[in-house]
Amino acid sequence: MWRAFFLACGLTVVLLGVQTLGVERFVMKMRGDPPAKVSPWDNEPKVAPAVEFSPPQWAPWSLLVSGAVTCLYSFTIPKRMGK
Repeated sequence: MWRAFFLACGLTVVLLGVQTLGVERFVMKMRGDPPAKVSPWDNEPKVAPAVEFSPPQWAPWSLLVSGAVTCLYSFTIPKRMGK
């Protein structure tokens, strides 16, 4: 059970590292209908601003390496537990 848990965590972190290698920034926008007008004199509805995240340059490689080390750790768990 622990082996599968650590393998899943490692693969998730590796995939996140691969994803950050390919993108310059993440932009999260509001889903659904825009909020209603605040007052009857406003011509445009108030829209929530988009949240923007730019990962630092060291993030993709550190995520890839830490995920790979976690995957390698998951392969050695049964040997250390006497199985």
